[in-house]
Amino acid sequence: MVHCSIGRSPLVYTYRKPLYPMVPTSSKEVFIQGVTLDGKTFRPSDWAERLAGVMGQFRPGGAQPGSHLSYSPWCIPTTMGGIKCVVVNRDLRDYEPMAWDFVMNFAKDNNLQVAEVCLLPDAPAKP
Repeated sequence: MVHCSIGRSPLVYTYRKPLYPMVPTSSKEVFIQGVTLDGKTFRPSDWAERLAGVMGQFRPGGAQPGSHLSYSPWCIPTTMGGIKCVVVNRDLRDYEPMAWDFVMNFAKDNNLQVAEVCLLPDAPAKP
């Protein structure tokens, strides 16, 4: 599934296909969605926060004191359209390929839907 979004709000759905084990490189981020390929909601309900939490050490500049207390900018939990997701930036793959493989294999092992995305910047505020 390819998504183009403004901020974190879905804008366009163009096509649907599983993107693992190999995810195309045409976008900067992928969404791991909390919905299985069968259409069932993935449990536990805090899976996205747990997955992003263990990835917190992987960040630009490496782990720093206290960095375990925040999410990595390369692996962010969010909710879109009422569905829990983790947005994974491809920079994670370049920085630590094993961490990228971990999150992608998590999705594969749990039969989660993975979507290739392109995010557009938020619209500028009107004066």
